[in-house]
Amino acid sequence: MLRLIKKNYFLLISIFLILYFGFNLVSGERGLFSYIEKKETLSNLKKEELSLTNKIKDMDHKNSLLSTNLDLDYVEILIRERFLFGKKDETIYIIKKDDN
Repeated sequence: MLRLIKKNYFLLISIFLILYFGFNLVSGERGLFSYIEKKETLSNLKKEELSLTNKIKDMDHKNSLLSTNLDLDYVEILIRERFLFGKKDETIYIIKKDDN
């Protein structure tokens, strides 16, 4: 048995190294599965960044309407939304969205 191992020493080491590197190539920390997972995470983070950037732009626009040059139409829209305030002989309808 020992003689057989000594005879095929190079073959055994080669097989072990091929299996080791093959396994790490596919499922290691820097392997194929990890790469796909990280790529998906990056895609999700880019979508979230775009969404947050759009929200920031919207908030900046609303802030500019209320700060330097006061937009009375926007103030009226805010008062109507927040306080359910209307004019005389005006009917206010509240439509609730059905999330189902």
